[in-house]
Amino acid sequence: MPSTHDILVTGAAGFLGSHLCDRLLERGHRVVGLDNLCSGTRDNLAHLQAHPRFRFVEQNVTAPCTLQVDRIYNLACPASPPHYQQDPVGTTLTSVLGTWRMLELARRCGARLLQASTSEIYGDPAVHPQREDYHGDVNTVGPRACYDEGKRCAETLCFDYLRQHGVAVRVARIFNTYGPRMLPDDGRVVSNFIVQALHGQDITLYGDGRQTRCFCFVDDTVDGLLRLMESDSTGPVNLGNPHEITMRVLAAEVLALTGSSAQLVFRPLPQDDPRRRCPDIALAQRVLGWSPQVPLAQGLRRTIDDFARRLASPRTPDEAALPLASASPRPQAGQEAARGGPASW
Repeated sequence: MPSTHDILVTGAAGFLGSHLCDRLLERGHRVVGLDNLCSGTRDNLAHLQAHPRFRFVEQNVTAPCTLQVDRIYNLACPASPPHYQQDPVGTTLTSVLGTWRMLELARRCGARLLQASTSEIYGDPAVHPQREDYHGDVNTVGPRACYDEGKRCAETLCFDYLRQHGVAVRVARIFNTYGPRMLPDDGRVVSNFIVQALHGQDITLYGDGRQTRCFCFVDDTVDGLLRLMESDSTGPVNLGNPHEITMRVLAAEVLALTGSSAQLVFRPLPQDDPRRRCPDIALAQRVLGWSPQVPLAQGLRRTIDDFARRLASPRTPDEAALPLASASPRPQAGQEAARGGPASW
């Protein structure tokens, strides 16, 4: 097996995808980043504009892709409720049709594919903490189902392609990840609290604020993805930090770290919002030798510093053209087509 790979990262302009691209390039790989920029931003990849081993494709993951690669990280999909509920049909198709496109590409290329699944496949869990053999409690017709069920179906496709076509798949169930490059308006709780605190606005809590989550710093999540891709395990494998805290405690942490005197305000709990969410990471520890290393206070400080810098110097998204590669020689009408010639390594 070669020491370096030709790698496709879908969702590359997103928060997690851009950090993954950085780490892959640091390891000497050649990377194509694909994104239709529906929730990602060119700003996240602007620092890679001149990198000789990076190319960018602006295209929807649901469109045909004819790149030649030997590793695929399929991260494409809006991940926060305001974004994935804005176009629920598109969200479902991104997970289902997009994953099918990437599996077909993997089959043609003989590539290995890592599917970014989610803790949301567990729904509002009746089992705590959540192990990979728990099948979840998901409302299939609720407003979150476009994301939850789309990701569940994507997992199904991965394992059917493994059984039917022998495609080498890896499935990671990612729990709440946070860190620099999160969008200020993405609707996730960490970014909401930080932006409100830095602006001196009241901190919005839903329900009584006693629902729990676990937060994993982006560097740790990326490390887990890299380990899983090169492991012998197909998964699914939980990747998350098992340190469970209430939303009240998280709000207090953010207020203390920002020095904000903002007050807490309470709003009704959204439909199907899970009451508890915490990963059992015994499998990841055993098969990947992985566990989170960044404490919450340290990760929050780095995230707050990043938000403070960006909010102090607001600017429009970077429109400078990234180096573009063609993912498909004949884009169909209605698809976001790449501009420029075929990828050259």
